[in-house]
Amino acid sequence: METILVKNARRIVTMNNRDLILENADLLIEGNKIFNIGFNVGERADRILDAAGKIVLPGFINTHHHLFQTLFRAVPDIQNKSLFPWLIHLYQMWRQLTPEAVYVGAMVGIGELLLTGCTTTTDHFYVYPKGLPGNLLDETIKAARELGIRFYPTRGSISLGQSQGGLPPDDLTQTEEEILQDSRRVIENYHDSSAFSMCRIGLSPNAPFSATASLMKNTVRLAREAKVMCHTHLAETKDEEVYCLEKFNRRPLQYLEDLEWIGEDIWFAHGIHFNDEELEKLARSKTKIAHCPSSNSRLGSGVAPYPKWKEKKVIFGLGVDGSASNDSSNMWGEVRQFLLAHRGAWGSEIMTPYEALKCATRNGAELLDWREIGSLEPGKAADLILIDTRKIAYAGASYDPVAALVLCGDNFIVDTSVVNGKIVVEKGKLTQASEEKIVEAADHIISTLWMSGVQ
Repeated sequence: METILVKNARRIVTMNNRDLILENADLLIEGNKIFNIGFNVGERADRILDAAGKIVLPGFINTHHHLFQTLFRAVPDIQNKSLFPWLIHLYQMWRQLTPEAVYVGAMVGIGELLLTGCTTTTDHFYVYPKGLPGNLLDETIKAARELGIRFYPTRGSISLGQSQGGLPPDDLTQTEEEILQDSRRVIENYHDSSAFSMCRIGLSPNAPFSATASLMKNTVRLAREAKVMCHTHLAETKDEEVYCLEKFNRRPLQYLEDLEWIGEDIWFAHGIHFNDEELEKLARSKTKIAHCPSSNSRLGSGVAPYPKWKEKKVIFGLGVDGSASNDSSNMWGEVRQFLLAHRGAWGSEIMTPYEALKCATRNGAELLDWREIGSLEPGKAADLILIDTRKIAYAGASYDPVAALVLCGDNFIVDTSVVNGKIVVEKGKLTQASEEKIVEAADHIISTLWMSGVQ
């Protein structure tokens, strides 16, 4: 069993129940688990990582993403659009999606996530253009395996096209039978519920404006039969609220509750526009929220009511979202944006830098109901990141070097990322793939598929 000794770290931020932070400490990994944390825990190991001057943290956990959208960043005609116009324009481009584009988009997004401290990510893949193979989700799983991230993809779906009053064009929809059949396939082929699994599967109809009531209900029933979680977008914009009131005579949460979409096995992306009564219902039922502050700012969707989430004890984690999210898959940057957005909205005392880091680690593990990740403790997964503070951007920040990770810095690239006991980022570079080749592949797809088409 391979061992890795992280030696003499400036700080080890455990995120355990006592919020323990150790100074000049060591961490020993055996196989895919943390064996010991403390002082002088060992001198010998197969690999020794010199952590002098470095902060060690649990790897960040990204709770909402659309990896394929990394190939649609900074599209000119949608740089100043809100969600619905943004989507309507991009649906036209997504008609040209290919299996190669799905794979390369996932390589880009996962690569950026790993480089910015994320060791576990979800993904919500829901675009299946007519005429393409139905197994596109498999391309994202292939990319995750190659790059070494712990992966929680959700089999997304669109069944409500424009001809039925939905937002997407009909040729991006699938029948309910097609969707449920493939949902069963990906669960059977890929879902691993074991403690240190590298791939778990969820199910995720896209949103009330793109999935039929029948699909929503039958998806959550299939998920509960298979004991997997369900995910969708909800309460992201006022446009969505108006749509649900006009079409269903229900507010978004009431509509989904009628379809059995509430409970500890459900998490919603965004949740900006829930009212007080709805937040209390979410808290009581342990229904969760993936909060995406950069995306909300980028699209002008609003500011989530973070003070009320805290007060009512709503369970939530952080997500970078797709290309709406500041056109980035930058998880460390999302932590900073989380802090700044809510301080800007509610005042400087609303959140500490440590609380922002905790949301990206321990909170994310709670949202995904994954007890083996999110903190650094003996027996837990060896998912951790090292950030070197011996840079000029951190000079003068020795008063609180942990807070400095959120408040200071000149970029968001970590020094080292370890996932499941394997080093996947070293000296700020991916170890399992060439970044230059990933960028080259992405640029080639963009130039051949989209630059000559709709922009």
